[in-house]
Amino acid sequence: MKKILCTSAAILMMGSAFANDRAYEVTITNITSNQIFTPILAATHSTNINYFELGNPASIELATLAESGNPAPLEEVLLSTPILVHDTENSAPLLSDGLLRPGESVTLELSTSRGFPRLSLAAMLIPTNDTFMALDSVYLPRRTDTEVYFAKAYDAGTEDNDELCDNIPGPACGGIGFSEESTSDEGFVHISAGIHGEGDLLASEYDWRDAVAKITISRK
Repeated sequence: MKKILCTSAAILMMGSAFANDRAYEVTITNITSNQIFTPILAATHSTNINYFELGNPASIELATLAESGNPAPLEEVLLSTPILVHDTENSAPLLSDGLLRPGESVTLELSTSRGFPRLSLAAMLIPTNDTFMALDSVYLPRRTDTEVYFAKAYDAGTEDNDELCDNIPGPACGGIGFSEESTSDEGFVHISAGIHGEGDLLASEYDWRDAVAKITISRK
């Protein structure tokens, strides 16, 4: 079950929101033992938008990111709403093959201004069916120079977690990405339960516990 990107019903005109830009560096470190992050899409935005809401259906754009690792549709939606989104950054050009492997870090540079106090980012975990790492609508640091977050993994609820390589993209499996809407998916975004070893994936090799990424946000 898929829906549109989550936005507030009350969208206010921002007036001079683009004045006095502030710059931030956002460093993402993959702290899993054997999961890879696809290109990470980050955005600075207003309080009236979220990438997702736990317990609610994922947008089609988020489902595409979670199932195939492709952030382009979500980025297109974000860029089409400048009243809500100040800046976006995609990690793909910063990495040799667009992928962030265990123990590796990448730093994104984003700007923001008054009226756009929040940061969101997301990337698919591979190999999984529709699991993604995300930090959703956290406040950018203002009174301190740096804030550190530990991001969890979420299940988009848009694809059956069969753990079969035919349905999982990426180096380990090489299967298909985004699939047609399933009748056996959960239908809503929830905390990922990890890998159970039910299909082609060994839980001992690809499962994880707790947070999957360390996010360091610093004012420049």
